[in-house]
Amino acid sequence: MTAPESDDERRAKGLPPEPQQPGDAPERVDPPKPVQASFWLWAVSGVVFIVGYAIIFFARGRIVDQLIKANTNTAVHPDQIRSGTTVLLAVLLVGAVSFAALYVLFAYKARQGTRSARTVLTVLMAITVVFQLVLQFASVVTLAATLVGLIALVLMYLPNVAPYFPKVSRRA
Repeated sequence: MTAPESDDERRAKGLPPEPQQPGDAPERVDPPKPVQASFWLWAVSGVVFIVGYAIIFFARGRIVDQLIKANTNTAVHPDQIRSGTTVLLAVLLVGAVSFAALYVLFAYKARQGTRSARTVLTVLMAITVVFQLVLQFASVVTLAATLVGLIALVLMYLPNVAPYFPKVSRRA
């Protein structure tokens, strides 16, 4: 049986410290540069998403006019289109704010070496990419935010940062 690695040995290998036990003083370990950059890119991606969907929301008059002109169904009244579009765009803006908050929260946890936070960010980005491909209200700004988020995600999976996200052994 080998002795457990000291925090200095773990740090030399680019690993986060061992999990703290209750009552232990927390130890600070600087994350690798790509993980630090990834954190800031996630924050930028979230802010750009909010800005992008705010722009779309405030341009809803133009969008509504286009939808009303394209409407061929006489059973659908222009007021219904106007109301439905406004609600949809408001929901998208609230969703953008929610996703931005989740990006920052889980990027912060990933910056601490939490492997599951990296996994959650992967799932959030997959949802974002699918949503951007399906959504007809996507803009250049929201697509740029998606690209920034994808770059942030790739930085978390680089081979040189993999040891920073150790596998958690399952307890029997």
